[in-house]
Amino acid sequence: MKKISLLLYVSLLTTLLHAQFTLRLVVTEVATKKLDDIYVTGNFNNWDPADSKYKLKPFGPTRRAIVLKDLPAGKYEFKFTRGGLDKVETTAKGEDIDNRTIDLTTDESLNITIPGWKDDYPDKPKPFTATEQVHLLDSAFSLPQLGRTRAVWIYLPKTYEALKGKSYPVLYMQDGQNLFNERVANGPEWRVDECLDSIQKAGGKECIVVGIEHGGDKRMTEYNPYDDAKYGKGEGKQYAEFLAKTLKPYIDSKYRTLKDAAHTYIAGSSMGGLISLYTLMQYPNVFGAAGVFSPSFQLAPAMGTDLANAKWTVQPRFYFYAGGKESTTMVPDMDKVIGVLEKKNQYDLRRSYFPLGQHNEEYWKREFADFYKWLVR
Repeated sequence: MKKISLLLYVSLLTTLLHAQFTLRLVVTEVATKKLDDIYVTGNFNNWDPADSKYKLKPFGPTRRAIVLKDLPAGKYEFKFTRGGLDKVETTAKGEDIDNRTIDLTTDESLNITIPGWKDDYPDKPKPFTATEQVHLLDSAFSLPQLGRTRAVWIYLPKTYEALKGKSYPVLYMQDGQNLFNERVANGPEWRVDECLDSIQKAGGKECIVVGIEHGGDKRMTEYNPYDDAKYGKGEGKQYAEFLAKTLKPYIDSKYRTLKDAAHTYIAGSSMGGLISLYTLMQYPNVFGAAGVFSPSFQLAPAMGTDLANAKWTVQPRFYFYAGGKESTTMVPDMDKVIGVLEKKNQYDLRRSYFPLGQHNEEYWKREFADFYKWLVR
């Protein structure tokens, strides 16, 4: 009897894992701007706030609806926008709301009220939260490979000015506006500066951190080295070249850095995690370690093959992190890449997993201290 029950359980579990479901979202009431287009954005479309495929359609005189089909079982997070993160839904008082969530195990239909939009309320100045160790290196640093400019910030350890004879390792991080200062962040910031100040105060090792602003509407192409049917031609190859051949030489020329690959690191989250891994793969003699947080490997199916074919004369180090409350493909996609590296006898590798982790800065911030201690050990 127990054997039959176990077989039945396995059969049901297998059916659920391979099943696909429909999620119907109906916006029944919108407090303001009732005639504007409404979009749904979530972990099913890489949080694109103006994806035409996810625009709601009129449903009756006042309602809007969208039907998301062929979704695998799993947890989905989403919000509604009017075409941009500056027009995202809020509370009736204009306060930010948490992502809406649903655990999808069957076909579902949700009725939703949107009590407010972010642009309904005058912007309140966000607090300036960067410590005195953070400096704006350049508000328009040249990215000649793509004919653009990017803001770049730099964090210098507290001993940098006092110990004139000391040189430091350097960590290059993507989505730089989200690392140090809430005033310029798209949402919550990582608090990298406070974290490093605390670690170093307790006797931990010191490091310079360089944060590179993401490209706004160019982020999806700049951080992807591969072409994508939806987002267009990938520009990640040029961006990686910028990091290795333009930005790093400049930093090395202006600051007291340890210039070898063993003391030069790169990290990022989501698309930033993807481009960080790719950049190390292309320039292993420049970057010796990568922090790959919640990587968007679903947009880079060729990454595994390229890693398998990569020829390294040195052994880089890798730190991978993912959360259990991200997309259903996040952990399996990450583990496939880890498997490729393990087959290359890449053993200086850390895999970190937090079952409650979601795809946002709050959870990447939570992981950063462990990553940093592993990095500079």
